[in-house]
Amino acid sequence: MGHSARARPLIMFFVLWLANSTSLLAQWMGRQTACYADSIRANPNRPTVADPADITQYGVLELETGWDRSWPLPDEVQSSFGGLLKFGILCDVELRWNSTFLLSQSAATGVQRGFGDNWLGPQVRIYRQTSRVPTLAVSYAYKLPSASFQKGLGTGQVDHALTFLASKDLMSFHFDFNVTHFLIGNSGPTGFDHDEQLNLALSHAVRGGLQFTGEIYGDTRLNRNTPGFVSSLWALTYQVTPRLVVDGGFEGGLSSGGPHWRVFAGVTYAIANLYPGWRQNRHARARF
Repeated sequence: MGHSARARPLIMFFVLWLANSTSLLAQWMGRQTACYADSIRANPNRPTVADPADITQYGVLELETGWDRSWPLPDEVQSSFGGLLKFGILCDVELRWNSTFLLSQSAATGVQRGFGDNWLGPQVRIYRQTSRVPTLAVSYAYKLPSASFQKGLGTGQVDHALTFLASKDLMSFHFDFNVTHFLIGNSGPTGFDHDEQLNLALSHAVRGGLQFTGEIYGDTRLNRNTPGFVSSLWALTYQVTPRLVVDGGFEGGLSSGGPHWRVFAGVTYAIANLYPGWRQNRHARARF
């Protein structure tokens, strides 16, 4: 058998693979453009600790920012100003950058100020809500230890967070449920401490764009110096426009070891869709 005869099956296999891959790519691209929304709406993660399983709209860049003040210890006050930048890079995938721009900590020893830590990672929606099944998602976050260890504003260690998320509309309520496994860096021989956090948040419309939100969440024991705790959060949100939502509320600890009190206020704004060409292409295909 000549070289051309022996190569013919390989060439045919390559052509069939290429055709099939092109078809799969076209289907995948079609799915992405099918997620393109004609109007932009904000998808706030604020003000709860729990995050929704649904992600930012395809192609949309969204910013959440806010201020909070907490009293972790009777003689200590901590204030921070930070934000979460989200981008719907794919139909079911968003990229997340959570940063604390300014962190201030007041105690008997004085006041320390500086940058906080940064968290980076994706969230992937794996199932869209149906009448019986909630929206399901998973996320991963990697902490860049940018807060000063010398000033006592951070640990100076790398942390990881793996989260399972579920969200469901039930009657006139919306529920968000999260389970997170944290790997908290330490300087010991093991390298990491481990704990889990469980969150259950619900929201309900009050009137017009006004909405009430409540949450119960807690952490398991991290190590001998950091016990577990349970806390509660209560807030109001108001949708000024579909792209702009403001919020404010407070948190009160339900057990020792957690935040004693925390007050907060913030805003969520869907800035723009960075894939404007997809809309034109989709409409152009629809005409033909």
